[in-house]
Amino acid sequence: MKLFKSFIFIAGLVPLARLFWLGTNDGLGANPIEFITRSTGTWALVFLCITLAMTPLRIFSGSTSWIKVRRMLGLFSFFYACIHFSIWFWLDQNLDIGAMWADVIKRPFITMGFLSFVLLIPLALTSNQWAVRLLGRRWALLHKLIYLIACTAIAHYWWHKAGKNDEGVVMIYGAVILVLLLCRLPMIKAFLQNRIKPKS
Repeated sequence: MKLFKSFIFIAGLVPLARLFWLGTNDGLGANPIEFITRSTGTWALVFLCITLAMTPLRIFSGSTSWIKVRRMLGLFSFFYACIHFSIWFWLDQNLDIGAMWADVIKRPFITMGFLSFVLLIPLALTSNQWAVRLLGRRWALLHKLIYLIACTAIAHYWWHKAGKNDEGVVMIYGAVILVLLLCRLPMIKAFLQNRIKPKS
């Protein structure tokens, strides 16, 4: 299990290492800021999808190993979301809170992105055993926010791509998230569990 977690951790840093490599080899294109912003936002969404996939994988495989890396994957999603937000706030808004807030109110895709990031913060802060013990049953309830975050993140991505008439990729991510959320419905979850039970 320790080897598996180490592999996941190293794999989670690959997108960041790729950005550094591209940056040192003039591979970020004509607009490096836009490239990095877009890339980190995409990887935040990818890790969010992978995090949501851990429960269905546990159901299908019957192994709890997937659940043991779910927290790390969720933190990687937050990590890339932090970089994504920081670049926008620092380079696009010049660290001006007033300008940032005006942009959040004015543009729907920024609204959804900002909401997704804000909702991720309490999940990241409570992704430790101390918080689990402190919050008790409320911890699981709090972390159900990830379902709402998945919806707001897709809305953020869709509004951004809609302005460029490029919704194809968004529809793929939306379909993936829809399937992953549907797997959590009691009826479908019970069906999947019954399908994989070994026949006596």
